[in-house]
Amino acid sequence: MSLQNTMRALADPIRREILNMLRSGRMSAGEITEHFDVTAAAISRHLSVLREADLIRDTREGKYIYYDLNASVLEEIMLWISELKGEGANDEN
Repeated sequence: MSLQNTMRALADPIRREILNMLRSGRMSAGEITEHFDVTAAAISRHLSVLREADLIRDTREGKYIYYDLNASVLEEIMLWISELKGEGANDEN
């Protein structure tokens, strides 16, 4: 994972909405596509960017691909941001 790929993935509002949707559990590409007024190909590209940034994982079951959130990468980002803000565990008094 590179921070640059992660930030690029998070920069797009559709990708952020996909991440929000996956918070409640895994979804198929078709289920994700139904929530947006864009083509299936566009959603496929968004999913690819999220996968490359390691923000989501995919699992093939028969003819369907299901996506779920990779919370560990998001936790790493939150930790990094907290440290930037001076909220890390290594704060000096």
